Amino acid sequence: MKEPVRCAWCGDDPLYVAYHDQEWGVPLHDDRALFEFLILEGAQAGLSWLTILRKRDNYRRAFHNFDMERIARYGARDTARLLADPGIVRNRLKIAATIGNAKAALEVREQHGSLDEFLWRFVDGKPIINTWRDMKELPASTAASDAMSKELKRLGFKFVGSTICYAFMQAVGMVNDHTVSCFRYKQLGGKGR
Repeated sequence: MKEPVRCAWCGDDPLYVAYHDQEWGVPLHDDRALFEFLILEGAQAGLSWLTILRKRDNYRRAFHNFDMERIARYGARDTARLLADPGIVRNRLKIAATIGNAKAALEVREQHGSLDEFLWRFVDGKPIINTWRDMKELPASTAASDAMSKELKRLGFKFVGSTICYAFMQAVGMVNDHTVSCFRYKQLGGKGR
């Protein structure tokens, strides 16, 4: 059976291929999962996404499956536990940001009903379908990710620069950035060439 055409970035690493084929660009509306991606994209800053994917199960274990309420209550003992955990990126600023971001996310839910409702408004509630022919065409940020970043920072979130926000938007399906030749492009709403 012929291997389907995929976006060039995923290469042939089985974990990356599975992520590309099953998750990347699929519209996501679950608050817990959106929070997880927001944290993981921030954790990736300065690292490769594959590094974070390989640590994702460890992150889920270490951060109580990204339970925002629980993380928001983390104290000094939790921070020490996380800094000693070799299964995650042991960066004090990123760990502190995760705890602070959980608190900020709970505030967003209080004000907007859900994290989903708040985040998806930056794309008017529906995915933006792009028509990239080559990975080199993909932007690192857009006006929408700039706006999301600015608002998240205003609300106290950390590690949410525009480039991180755009990667988040790609991951959770706010934008379909599969190249038009990729088999997932049409499956996720693209019209083809």
